[in-house]
Amino acid sequence: METLTGIVASQDLSSLEALSHRFLEIRNRTEVICAPLKTEDYPVQPITDVSPPKWHLAHTTWFFETFALKEFDPDYQEFDPTFGFHFNSYYNTVGDRVQRSNRGAMTRPETSRIYAYREYVNEKLSELLQSGQTNKDLHEVVELGLQHEMQHQELLLTDIKFILGHQPFFPLYHEDSHLDRQMADRDFDWVKVESGLKLIGFEGDGFFFDNEKGSHQVFLEEFSIASRPVTFGEYIEFMEAGGYQDFNLWHSDAWDFIQKNEISAPLYLHKIDGDWQRYTMSGLRKIDKNELLVHVSYYEAAAFAQWKGLRLPTEFEWEVASENFNWGQCWEWTNSAYLPYPRFAKAPGALGEYNGKFMVNQMILRGASGATAPGHSRKTYRNFFHPHLQWQFAGIRLAK
Repeated sequence: METLTGIVASQDLSSLEALSHRFLEIRNRTEVICAPLKTEDYPVQPITDVSPPKWHLAHTTWFFETFALKEFDPDYQEFDPTFGFHFNSYYNTVGDRVQRSNRGAMTRPETSRIYAYREYVNEKLSELLQSGQTNKDLHEVVELGLQHEMQHQELLLTDIKFILGHQPFFPLYHEDSHLDRQMADRDFDWVKVESGLKLIGFEGDGFFFDNEKGSHQVFLEEFSIASRPVTFGEYIEFMEAGGYQDFNLWHSDAWDFIQKNEISAPLYLHKIDGDWQRYTMSGLRKIDKNELLVHVSYYEAAAFAQWKGLRLPTEFEWEVASENFNWGQCWEWTNSAYLPYPRFAKAPGALGEYNGKFMVNQMILRGASGATAPGHSRKTYRNFFHPHLQWQFAGIRLAK
């Protein structure tokens, strides 16, 4: 069944008890992610693309308050009428908001009040769901809110890593964290896919975002795709061969960007006493060359592929071939721009702003990463970011 945003609701939404339990379980995971933080970590925003942890905690709560409680509970009383301005992200339909670059300038509301806000909204929405409310639209909005929160859980981890990884002496997030230390499969091979018409997009039961909607056929020429992503060892060969100094390997925009910003390595890599080391969620470590590469931009991915005499796969090639290799250890840049599928249409209202308005100047990534929330990955998932960004757990899979 279709919802306001063109998604398909999960099959377990017929059970209010199951939905209520899942709501609290996913909401709790966000707070578990924040548990290792110190109070001083919560309001920090080093760059515009990184949001403060306390903003993530509040914004995901605002989503449920705004689109579920205020819409479907006539007796609901807002926790704080100013929070809409503080914690709206980009929904112009809903109203004015703090500029993204200024999220870290807010010392108030304090973190303890945001946790109180989460508790209040959790309680009110749980009561609404357990009251026997059988409104299908409510269930679909709650499901979208849960998927939205899982997206923010991964963003929260990437933002926490950026915050800690840009401090002196590289404080660790958790000494036992392995989410950004994924080992490559030992065997490498090429997966060959024959030419022909291929079906692309989501089909079947379960949740999907509106940008996956509209299964359609595309014709693909015969191609081969790597059985695993690129490792740190393989990428360091590119670096030490002068890859960052050879303008022939880079798109024009990419070359201008890395020159202007003095980029000469993936994010979090440091050469210390002659050895390459990298910052991980468990602290600064000597590089294991068999670990999968992460924290490269599309610019870097394309340059590496050029250096190898190969290319990046299109998102359609990746999706068709994905059943023949392991994926999910890192997001994988594709050579596809983020564009609508045939028959895509934005839904009316605020929720129609969720995906469609970003379909320009961004590139598609496929797969998932060690930071992706459980149950939030599928082969049709279309992640997207600007081509210069490195801070996501993004790597490279080659094609030819």
